[in-house]
Amino acid sequence: MTTFRDRVPFSAIIDRPKLQLPDGARMAVWTIVNVENWDSTKAQPRTVLPPPMGKPLLPDLPNWSWHEYGMRVGFWRIHELLTGLGVTPTLALNGIVCDNYPRIADAAKDAEWEFMGHGFVQGPMHHLDDQRDAIRRTMEAIEKFAGKPPRGWESPGLTETEDTIDILAEEGIEYVADWVLDDQPCRIDTKSGSMISVPYSVETNDIPIFSLQNRPSDAMLKRTVDQFDQLYTESETITRVMAISMHPYLSGVPHRIGYLKQIYEHIQDRPGVVMMTGEEILDWYLGEEKRLASS
Repeated sequence: MTTFRDRVPFSAIIDRPKLQLPDGARMAVWTIVNVENWDSTKAQPRTVLPPPMGKPLLPDLPNWSWHEYGMRVGFWRIHELLTGLGVTPTLALNGIVCDNYPRIADAAKDAEWEFMGHGFVQGPMHHLDDQRDAIRRTMEAIEKFAGKPPRGWESPGLTETEDTIDILAEEGIEYVADWVLDDQPCRIDTKSGSMISVPYSVETNDIPIFSLQNRPSDAMLKRTVDQFDQLYTESETITRVMAISMHPYLSGVPHRIGYLKQIYEHIQDRPGVVMMTGEEILDWYLGEEKRLASS
């Protein structure tokens, strides 16, 4: 069995050659908006309200509705905010979203957001009977809707088995966002060659902050700004890539959207920062590999 460690040779960031971002930038920031389909007939992926008296609740109306608010309302706040700021994000979506929420998929397509695979329905990869089928269905649904298959993949909950990365590579995925192990892209070995890991984060991510750690409404602002400021300082000598990940039912609510805006205003106020999508980071890094190999 090939372990996760076997797939990624250790590399200290201080030992690597200098990466050069476009236009002399020193740091790249990419935004991931996660759009999911929660099945109202099953246990919900996340909960904000426990069942009364500890009695299991199915169907779980309050928690399903909590997420559905994000689709009906929260997404549109985020869409308006990012559009107004000139930020083009990567949309991590369940494949079935193209059928069940076509209005959202249409808005993202019209705004030229990148579509990234995020499973067919929201559920962990390690509980699937057939991972390959779910990956294929996701890629086919996105290609049918967006006109091209996704190049990137973010597993629901970042879950993978020992085989997931091999299957993704065999099915044509070029980069993944599950491996939160670096501030720069790196290669992951698979049975059919290697693919790129684009830096993702469980730190500047609204799931851990709000859903798991129950932090106050302004917590993501402070944490993301602190994270950005440190990486920005470090990027003077070593190029950095930072991810900001959000979900409409968490970041798209009225008491948090203003803080989200402040995050981007802070970032955009700094020189030498480029906003990119996941596939733009992929293409840039592949180009850097070629440049460094020929130098």
